[in-house]
Amino acid sequence: MYFLSGWPRRLLCPLRSSERPFLIEPSAQRFYLAVLSETQISIWFSRPSVLIVSYIESGKAAAQFGFYQQVEWKADDSMIAVANGYVLLFDIIAGSDEKYLYEPVYPKGSARVKVTPGYKEEQCAPALTLEMKKPIDLEAPISWRILVATADGYLHTLHWDSVSNGRRAVNLCTIPFSLDLQSSRGPCLDLGGVHIRDMEYCTTLDGFAVVFDDGRLGFITPTANRLATDQLQGVWAADVSDGTCVAVNNKYRLMAFGCSSGSVLVYMIDSSTGSMQLSHKLELTPKHYPDIWNKTGPVKMIRWSPDCSVVMVTWDCGGLSLWSVFGAHLFCTLGEDFAYRSDGTKKDPLKISSMSWGVEGYHLWVIGSTDATPVPDGAEGDEKLQQAGILQFQFIKSALTVNPCTSNQEQVLLHGEDRLYLTCGDPTQAHNIPDKSPSRDSGGSPLRRPSASTPLSQGLSTLLGHKHWQVVQIHSTYLETNWPIRFAAIDWSGQCVAVAGRRGIAHYSLYTRKWKLFGNVTQEQNMTVTGGLAWWNDFVVVACYNFIDRQEELRLYVRSSNLDNAFASVTKLHADTLLLNVFRNVVILFRADCSICLYSIERRHDSPSPSASVELLQEVSMSRYIPHPALVVSVTLTSVRTETGITLKAPQQACSAESILLNLAGQLIMLQRDRSGPQVREKDTPANQTKLLPFCPPVVLAQCVENVWTTCRSNRKKRHLMEALWLSCGEAGMKVWLPLFPRDHRKPHSFLSRRIMLPFHINIYPLTVLFEDALILGASNETVLFDGPGSSSLEALFPFCTVERTSQIYLHHILRQLLVRNLGEQALMLAQSCATLPYFPHVLELMVHVVLEEEATSREPIPDPLLPTVAKFVTEFPLFLQTIVHCARKTEYALWNYLFAAVGNPKDLFEECLMAQDLDTAASYLIILQNMEVPAVSRQHATLLFNTALEQGKWDLCRHMIRFLKAIGSGESETPPSTPTTQEQSSTGGFEFFRNRSISLSQSADSISGGKFNLQKTLSVPFGPSSKGLETLLFLMFLKEVSSAHQACIYLIKNTEKKILYLLSSRLLKSQSADSLLNSDMDTTPPQVTTANHSWLDSLGAVSKELDSASSHGGPQTHEAFLSPLINKGEECSIGSATDLTETSSMVDGDWTMVDENFSTLSLSQSELEHISMELANKGPHKSQVQLRYLLHVFMEAGCLEWCVVIGLILRDAGVIKQVVGFLDSPEVPAETVQSIRAGLKAVDLWASSDCLGYKPFLNLIGPQLLKLLEVPVEQVQAEAFQPTGASKLSDPPLLLLPRAEELTAAHPLPSDGPAGASARPLDDTPPQPEEQEPLEEGSYDCTLS
Repeated sequence: MYFLSGWPRRLLCPLRSSERPFLIEPSAQRFYLAVLSETQISIWFSRPSVLIVSYIESGKAAAQFGFYQQVEWKADDSMIAVANGYVLLFDIIAGSDEKYLYEPVYPKGSARVKVTPGYKEEQCAPALTLEMKKPIDLEAPISWRILVATADGYLHTLHWDSVSNGRRAVNLCTIPFSLDLQSSRGPCLDLGGVHIRDMEYCTTLDGFAVVFDDGRLGFITPTANRLATDQLQGVWAADVSDGTCVAVNNKYRLMAFGCSSGSVLVYMIDSSTGSMQLSHKLELTPKHYPDIWNKTGPVKMIRWSPDCSVVMVTWDCGGLSLWSVFGAHLFCTLGEDFAYRSDGTKKDPLKISSMSWGVEGYHLWVIGSTDATPVPDGAEGDEKLQQAGILQFQFIKSALTVNPCTSNQEQVLLHGEDRLYLTCGDPTQAHNIPDKSPSRDSGGSPLRRPSASTPLSQGLSTLLGHKHWQVVQIHSTYLETNWPIRFAAIDWSGQCVAVAGRRGIAHYSLYTRKWKLFGNVTQEQNMTVTGGLAWWNDFVVVACYNFIDRQEELRLYVRSSNLDNAFASVTKLHADTLLLNVFRNVVILFRADCSICLYSIERRHDSPSPSASVELLQEVSMSRYIPHPALVVSVTLTSVRTETGITLKAPQQACSAESILLNLAGQLIMLQRDRSGPQVREKDTPANQTKLLPFCPPVVLAQCVENVWTTCRSNRKKRHLMEALWLSCGEAGMKVWLPLFPRDHRKPHSFLSRRIMLPFHINIYPLTVLFEDALILGASNETVLFDGPGSSSLEALFPFCTVERTSQIYLHHILRQLLVRNLGEQALMLAQSCATLPYFPHVLELMVHVVLEEEATSREPIPDPLLPTVAKFVTEFPLFLQTIVHCARKTEYALWNYLFAAVGNPKDLFEECLMAQDLDTAASYLIILQNMEVPAVSRQHATLLFNTALEQGKWDLCRHMIRFLKAIGSGESETPPSTPTTQEQSSTGGFEFFRNRSISLSQSADSISGGKFNLQKTLSVPFGPSSKGLETLLFLMFLKEVSSAHQACIYLIKNTEKKILYLLSSRLLKSQSADSLLNSDMDTTPPQVTTANHSWLDSLGAVSKELDSASSHGGPQTHEAFLSPLINKGEECSIGSATDLTETSSMVDGDWTMVDENFSTLSLSQSELEHISMELANKGPHKSQVQLRYLLHVFMEAGCLEWCVVIGLILRDAGVIKQVVGFLDSPEVPAETVQSIRAGLKAVDLWASSDCLGYKPFLNLIGPQLLKLLEVPVEQVQAEAFQPTGASKLSDPPLLLLPRAEELTAAHPLPSDGPAGASARPLDDTPPQPEEQEPLEEGSYDCTLS
């Protein structure tokens, strides 16, 4: 399909000051374009886009004959006719062989020289001359061309030799018009005083589509080979009287009529009656263009592309709009960035007086209505010249438009005039593809395509997340002599591309990133590709014409060898080839005599170089069914068939080509093998004597088909998708011809069809189908605004256009269509085969959501709603509960009642989630209940979920439930409240649920009655705003006590060092119950730590009597645990604010594990609390530690010692500090560096003493290094600067200092009575205690930035 690219280019041509060009008309091959103004005709060349010659009418002749009106080319480009009241015929005379306007200059000794006749003409702009012949006077104003229609209602036949055919003219009033050609029924048109306004000849329909000046539409066809009154007959379209213009599509036999209402009516001729039938309409919709859809004015002009696959439309108000042949809208310049500037102001649309497609549709030549720029120095005599502009829009198109053999590939290939766009994978993925591919076939066995287990499909799926293309520039050497590129093809692996221009071919490897061209230019110029090209294994299959032998040939060039005829396998053909395709080891050709030929390809093993042999298998004549060979759009072989015997147990004969698919002017025709005769088993017949079965008469599968996709691969697990036929049908969307299999290998019912055609709409234009991935790939135009200087520049008038990749899931459409047709069993089988796709949950959500939106918003009652059926279908999958709640959360609240009326009460679904232990989904249902039920019900279910989460140790969910309960509140009215805000609370706000409540540390989580917490009072702690850190600790105590699990993952709440960590270290002794939490080993190694790592905890053997007296007697025995972060989740964490907890991010600074150590809590000393606080502050992402370590290595290598000290402080690595201090003794270290480090460490110590006590223990650890740096006694540093908790010296390497439990218990007992903090002094007031230190292993803990 066609997509705009970049900005348009402006071509300037000199005209008289009072004139502007108003008409542009291409030649038959579109290499030349005629530009018409009032008195001047100019001939332009396509590439390079330059002006060749102009003919300027004299003033006297213009006064005598009138101004130019219309222009038409002769079929061989040798003459041109201009109408101005007369018909002026011009001869176009080419210059001599050595005279050219523009010639390329090659370096001396270049191989690109003239070696064949016609070689130089193809790369130079020729010199032409215009000579006017005698004018022809028709004695009436001319309203059209070729078959000249005059304003007096006559049709004149003219010859190009300036002689009218005996002055024979046909009066329109004498032509009989009816509604059809068969019965001549209906009233005849009264054409008195009516003439033809617009007319165009259709070759494949053999007639003229006409628009009369009164707006009526008609089609005139001759009954013989000459135009005479008694040999013309016409049909007209009923109920249309506002026609303005017409354009015909020869390939699809369509006639597009523009109307005054702004819409385009596309008609076809019924083959049985000959009447004009409306095929479809092209019109802007109010949904996509609400501001302009009914304000476009009459249709100004319609132009079909050269390959007849798209149509361009413009209106009187201006603008361009592009549609596919059957009505799929591609883009329009009357909306979005084309119509509005970046500041929101509206642009004036470009008004177009004429437009024309260029060669192969790569350009659209446009003449604007008021586009002219004066040139002050261009005066010549009395006539001042001006530069009138011609805009040239650039397009990229799909390879399917001209080379539909790629329809069985799973890559998207687009090509512009000088480059290719591919969506295949990274070339590095092709490392396993050797340059010389091994033989994939043995003997006559079919080629084995990659199975479902190969990474081809999976690799394509991984590429759907981005929109970037692989752009391959076509080799300039090949392009300059063989422009334009006419065909392009890509192999099945997506790593090799072949192109064919005017002459020869070239191919490219994405792995080697190299082009291969013909080494012999003569061989390249002596062949031209006629029927397209395709890949078979590592061979390029080409249907071409040999100019030397004047023979049509089928050639195979191997990729690994040089591109030369010596390495080619050549097969002579008997007729011109129009289309080519490859299916496994079979090549199918469609020829100009309307016959189809099947050839088998087999790799030769006897030759030293890779080669292949081609053998004719079968010929099928289609002349009875095809009226014109140009009507065939595509031809392909497929294993799809409709006959009986399809079972789910035995796949189809996927190895053989069962059917031929033919796209005949949009009508999909299938020819199947005739198996009605006696069948011979294959094993009874030698391979070389196997006779292929004939084909049955064709049957029509679908209408209005643009593209067809089928695959030659097989997958037993996804047979529905792999054996289906996929159709693109324009505005009708897509259709899939799906096979139906009996369930559980049962015998199929005789009354059931074996296949079914299912239509569905998609939002993108499909370019290929990923069968196993259940995805459609496409492309779309995207625009970028440019705010540059000047309002008249092209950059300001038009946005920059790019082409982006798109993809869409289609599985939910198919499932829905099957359910509508009561084929739920087939839908279930299809869905189960795709249940492993990563986006299958999204498929179920989409299906529920689409049906819900349509039925719940319908203004009329639906007699047979589909939503209950869809809901029942979704219940067959484990994702049912998640699907419903996710769909509800993404749907408006007003539709919830309709949804849950079909799927069930949300309270019942909530209970199902609890029974299934799916607590996260149950939490989502709380949002539904909060909006649909009174607050009491929400509180009851939230409390129930909170209780279940406590039982299962889902601590993060507990935290969210507390916040949810707090959001509900207790004093609200008993009416369903609005949805609570998702804005996150502060780090301690979620625990305010426990404020002014009594907390039991011994009661199990089962004590819930009446939907509310009944927590017995065993330890009452007053909560206040000044004790938020203690509140955090008590909540963690509560979670620890109510959980009996030995390995339950919880999250420590993130707290800033300045606030919560300070409370942890300084106020923990003030709490009468906080000691239950202090058995916390802060080692960041995984839970399987050794005993040596926890020797300081193992010595804590005494039981705290205070806690026993405060706990309930007879309660369940609880187990003590220490908390340690899990390293494997560290990389998923982020370094953020300590209070940055959001509802969408369930990950905080680390997962924490409760490990049973079978000991009770004891009082800890202040030094141990300092160690705990320091370790708590250390916990951060493991990824940050790795990055800091790498940065430390870089700075150490560079000698940046100051930065090394900073990173050492952040990592709290005493070894780094010691190493840096050791370096300072070197005489090479500047004194400024030593002084800077000394001053910095002093500043850090002062800051830590006043603002962040968490760093104090580490500063004590590096005391000897600091003493060495400051060169002062140890006592002075300890007394004045660092105030360590221990007086012992540190060993080398530095080790953590940890006190023994006995000394801690004797030094700092924690009382069980009295207010918090009554018997403990602040941490910074505690003097150092002499104690024995027991080190841990170095490196047994991780220090990361927090």
